[in-house]
Amino acid sequence: MVASAKTLDALKTIGLNKYERNLWVALLSRGASTAGELSDISNVPRSRCYDVLESLADRGFTVIQPGKPLKYVAIHPKEALERAKKKIIENAQETGEKIDRLVKSDAIKELERLHKENIRTVKPEDLAGALKGRYAMHQQIESMLKKAKKSVKVVTTESGLLEIAENHLNHIKRASENGVRIQLAAPVGKTTAETVKELGKYAQIRSMETERPNGMLGRLCVVDGEEFLLGLTDDQKTHPTQDVTFWSQSNHAASNFIEPMFEVVWQNSKPVK
Repeated sequence: MVASAKTLDALKTIGLNKYERNLWVALLSRGASTAGELSDISNVPRSRCYDVLESLADRGFTVIQPGKPLKYVAIHPKEALERAKKKIIENAQETGEKIDRLVKSDAIKELERLHKENIRTVKPEDLAGALKGRYAMHQQIESMLKKAKKSVKVVTTESGLLEIAENHLNHIKRASENGVRIQLAAPVGKTTAETVKELGKYAQIRSMETERPNGMLGRLCVVDGEEFLLGLTDDQKTHPTQDVTFWSQSNHAASNFIEPMFEVVWQNSKPVK
């Protein structure tokens, strides 16, 4: 092996698959080489080497040297990573601009019509699912806040309250200005004092006792009595990437189960002055 398992794992975190990792470190160990030579020392099938090396070149990890046979030249690792980073940013910006154009085009009207016409035939149990990771959860909360028309009710942990302020303060402000009633219940302590003060401009906040009102303490968010999120893991003990949240658009469950659950917590919590 030309690189340690730890180094290969680090390359995995930036999106390089197994073949890409093996070929790049093999090339770094040679400086310049052909696909055939790299195949022999990287254990990547020769039939895959050409397309993988071309992909690495497109992303800035290597340079293709014309000739027969083609040779691939290694770039200094730091420079290669900077090139790859720049390419990712450029691609993301380009994709973002394409999405902006799509949102303003006639195509979005057709897509919205397709969704509106077919959503009526979908069963409530199909409008539900598990969200993996804290990032996915906050994306869904953002979508729910943007659609809110009447009410937003949230029960969360002390750290969860900080995350809501960090990720959704502007959305909460906008919803409040549009007449949406926002209620937040969470344990309130010294670490959340400033956060509570800021959120309190747009939401009613109540402090949950550490003894857990009626044995309940967790994370839930229900909007307009129609859509809800329910945390299935302990955010204090679970890594953000492994956090799991249940989401549903079942208005029956939202209005007849989740909202009453929220009211129990709300009534057993103290207003924050």
